Amino acid sequence: MTFDLVIRAQRVVIGDDERPRAVAVRDGRIAAIDDLNVDLAANEEIVLGDGEVLLPGLVDTHVHVNEPGRTEWEGFATATRAAAAGGVTTIVDMPLNSIPPTTTVDALETKRDAARRQAYVDVGFWGGAVPGNVDDLAKLHDAGVFGFKCFLIDSGVEEFRPLDPAGFAAAMTETARIGALMIVHAEDPALVTSAPEGRDYDGFLRSRPPAAEQRAIDRVVDEARRTGGRAHVLHLSNAASLPRLRDARAEGVDVSFETCPHYLTLDAEAIPDGATQFKCCPPIRDHGNQDRLWDGLAAGDIDMIVSDHSPCTPDLKLLDTGDFGGAWGGIASLQIGLPVIWTAARERGHRLPDVVRWMATAPADRVGLTHKGRIAVGADADLCVLDPHAEFEVDAARLLHRNPVSPYAGRRLTGVVRRTFLRGQPVSPDGPALGRLIERGQR
Repeated sequence: MTFDLVIRAQRVVIGDDERPRAVAVRDGRIAAIDDLNVDLAANEEIVLGDGEVLLPGLVDTHVHVNEPGRTEWEGFATATRAAAAGGVTTIVDMPLNSIPPTTTVDALETKRDAARRQAYVDVGFWGGAVPGNVDDLAKLHDAGVFGFKCFLIDSGVEEFRPLDPAGFAAAMTETARIGALMIVHAEDPALVTSAPEGRDYDGFLRSRPPAAEQRAIDRVVDEARRTGGRAHVLHLSNAASLPRLRDARAEGVDVSFETCPHYLTLDAEAIPDGATQFKCCPPIRDHGNQDRLWDGLAAGDIDMIVSDHSPCTPDLKLLDTGDFGGAWGGIASLQIGLPVIWTAARERGHRLPDVVRWMATAPADRVGLTHKGRIAVGADADLCVLDPHAEFEVDAARLLHRNPVSPYAGRRLTGVVRRTFLRGQPVSPDGPALGRLIERGQR
C-alpha cells in the first residue's frame, strides 16, 4: 500500500502528548500514524529536523477578511496567505466589515464568489444576525454558515447594526430552534461612553469598563438558558466574567468563551501614548487581568484562542495624531498568533499540546469541524511544521496581510513556522491557491 506522503518527526503533537511518529497521507487525509521508523511506502517522504515539531494546522474561527466592499482593508488572497504563513489552515470569516455584510443568502453567495479561487487555506463563513433579519437565519443556516454573529453594541459600521435586548432575544430563540451557534460581541452600550479625543490610552480604557462586558455576558447566559440555545462569547478581555461562565456551565447552559493573543500578551500599563495600533474593542486591560485570563485557560474556563484579525488601512488608525478617540479599533495578528502565544505560553509553563488544544482542536470542535485541528487517522492532512526554539523579530512590513500595522512590531518572538500543508499539499505564498470554501457539516 503506497501513501502519497509520509512525514517523519521526533516530535508530533497528538492529543495531549508529543511522541516520535510517522504520519502517512493519502487523498488529502491522514491515513496512518505509526512508529517513527516503520517502513511505509510513499510517493514522497519528508523527515523533519531534530528541532522541528509537527502540529495540526491551526483553526481560526474569528477572522475579518472584509472582501468585497473593503478589500483595501484586507482581502482573501492576502489574509489566507498570511494565515498559511502562520500555520493556520482553516479560517471562518466574520459577516462584517464586507459590503454587503453576510446577513442574507444572496450576500453569502457574493462573499463566496469573492473568495473562490483565491483562498490559500480553507475558508468558511459566519452569518450575521442584525435587526430585521430573523427570517433570514434559517435560510443562511441551510446554506452552510457556521452560525451567527451579533453585536450588543455599535459595531463601528453602519451596515451591521446591533441587536437591542428584544432583538437579541428573538434571534436567540430562532438560533435555538434551528440548532445554530450564536456568537456575540458582548458589551453593554449603557455602560460604555464615547472615548475621549487624545493620545491617552487610559481615557479610552475607562470608556469601555469591565462592567460593560460583565452585564452583556449575563444577558448572553440568560438567553442561552431561556432558549436552550448554543452561545459563544467573543474576544473575552475581562477575566472577572469567568466565575459567571463556570456557574452557567454547572447549570448545563451551552456557552463557550474565546480570548485573543493581544489580551494574553499585551497589557494596558505598557501601551504608549498615541500608540493606536493597540486599540481594539473590548480594550486591552491591565497585567493582573491578563494573569487571570491565563489562569482561565489553564482551568478550562476559556475554551480557545483566536486572532480576531481585524485590520484596516493605516490612515484609519490615525497613527499620525495618535487619537484613541477616533482611531479604528482592531488588531491584525493572523500570521503571528502562534509564535505570540507560544512565546508567552512557554514562559508560563505550558506545552505545545496546550497551544494546539486552544488554537486548533477547540475552535474546530466548537464549529463542528471535527476532521480538522488534530493529527488523527481520518482527519484532513492540514499540518504545520514549527521550530519552537527559533526566534525572530516582528517586522510589520514583511507580514503578508494587506496593511503593515501591528502592535507586535519590533517584538522578539519564539517559534518559526517552517512549512504548512493543506490536505497534504505544501502551501506557498508564491504557489497555487489550494484552499476550499467549506460549509457547516461538511466532511
